[in-house]
Amino acid sequence: MGNSQTALFVVLFLCINACAKEIPALSADKIVTKANIAAYYQASDGRAKVNMEIVNSRGDVKVREFIILRKDITDGGDQKFYVYFQRPADIRRMVFMVHKHVDKENEDDRWLYLPSLDLVNRIASGDKRTSFVGSDYFYEDVSGRSLSADTHELLAQDEEYYIVRNIPKYPEEVEFSYYDMNIDKQTFLPMSILFYDKKQVLYRKIEVVKSGEVQLYPTVFEVLVTNLSTKNITRMRFSQIKYDIDLPDIFSERYLRRPPRKFLR
Repeated sequence: MGNSQTALFVVLFLCINACAKEIPALSADKIVTKANIAAYYQASDGRAKVNMEIVNSRGDVKVREFIILRKDITDGGDQKFYVYFQRPADIRRMVFMVHKHVDKENEDDRWLYLPSLDLVNRIASGDKRTSFVGSDYFYEDVSGRSLSADTHELLAQDEEYYIVRNIPKYPEEVEFSYYDMNIDKQTFLPMSILFYDKKQVLYRKIEVVKSGEVQLYPTVFEVLVTNLSTKNITRMRFSQIKYDIDLPDIFSERYLRRPPRKFLR
């Protein structure tokens, strides 16, 4: 290598290093924002079929099957969810609907339609961290927790994951003291969420078992939720996933009693 080539190589090397040093690290807030988008806001809307298995400490199994429809009002902002139950027979045609609001001053609106009674119930905001149809999943888990409800701290990172701690701003409203998320650096999907109780003991885990791509979007295919206190587990498998399906506005009380069959097949 000639002197001129050597000099050019050195200049390029120094420039690359200088540019690399100027790239700012992602803040904890930016990381959780990107993770929230990856977990709940892929495309403008979407549909999935969910098979849920609930296994108690004795090994008894209950199965729930439902279709979940989601439409974004704004990317990373307000959303609407419609969950239609297909199995078992005793909850068939039951509907859970959410109007999600990211503004802390405006609580999410949640409805539950019980077809056996032809009754629409509003779910109080204080019930959002209670069991979703007898599982270890919570009502709040369906549509996601508001980012503004917590403060976020980047604890560590390696080649694969960011580890972010989330501490509730209003601890009296929740049963946990904090939760840690392991977030994939490539896809920004949260691959595990670990909840710690008021004594800072791990008591609940949400873990992604299988993930991949659908229509080029990183997507979760299987999730395992474990309650370490009760030894119960809930496994959810997602199939028939589609994005950008051009959902109309079917997120009103009218459609609780008259499900949009076209999108539930």
